[in-house]
Amino acid sequence: MFDDSNKPLSHLSDPYAAKANFDVNEKKLHSQGAPGLLYQVTNLLILVGIIAVIIVLVRIF
Repeated sequence: MFDDSNKPLSHLSDPYAAKANFDVNEKKLHSQGAPGLLYQVTNLLILVGIIAVIIVLVRIF
């Protein structure tokens, strides 16, 4: 009834390669964590530090 032949990535030529790729990506995610997480945490800490410095300066002066 529906023809999926025109859709990109509708079917993979080698399902074992797709599973192997998924396993590699899953292992990388579990070993390294989400990409950019350390970057976001660092930016959050810098922002909190800047806000704390501004609050301290306002209370002093």
